[in-house]
Amino acid sequence: MGGGAGEFIETERKYEAESGFVLPGLSGLAGVAAVSPPQTHELSAVYFDTGDFRLDGARITLRRRTGGTDAGWHLKLPTGVDTRREIHVPLGHSASAVPAELADRVSGWTGGQALQPIARLGTTRTLRSLTGPDGRILAEIADDLVTGSLPAAGGRDWQVAASWREIEVELREGSTGLLDAVAQRLQQAGAKQSAAASKLARLLDAGQVRKG
Repeated sequence: MGGGAGEFIETERKYEAESGFVLPGLSGLAGVAAVSPPQTHELSAVYFDTGDFRLDGARITLRRRTGGTDAGWHLKLPTGVDTRREIHVPLGHSASAVPAELADRVSGWTGGQALQPIARLGTTRTLRSLTGPDGRILAEIADDLVTGSLPAAGGRDWQVAASWREIEVELREGSTGLLDAVAQRLQQAGAKQSAAASKLARLLDAGQVRKG
């Protein structure tokens, strides 16, 4: 959720929530001095993969996102249970040509196959920050309303395949103990840890489009 071009390690957890879920109070957690007012962003992301979903099979996501605080091309490579290495590059001028440096990064998985748009996600994100006594952002809470679309027959248009609500908790400068404390409050309020590794994985499962 952090902005800026470059490379960093992302540590986050995802939770499923019903439409009527009420985000619990998050003040009073150890080390948290304040919770910021909510900010709402409209995000749109197109995901790229080979025709036989080789990146998805390796738990890799490659997308072009517009809107919000981190617009650009994002490549996410798994590194652990809750962590992924995330590489950002600017949007550039083309919405369909994957930047060469990202295509090179995944060439070992694509095996020379072309990268093409395979999914689109529209997200209304309500973002809150948990800050420490010194004002540092310890974690960000994203309450996401997601609409996922897949290519329609012929590949010229998009067809809505699923919609859902999801809560993302991303660690910034806080400890993993804070992730655990937030998880406890979310689960007590009725959220469940997501069974899907990513929004894209959830959409592809819903659309039953994977081959092989």
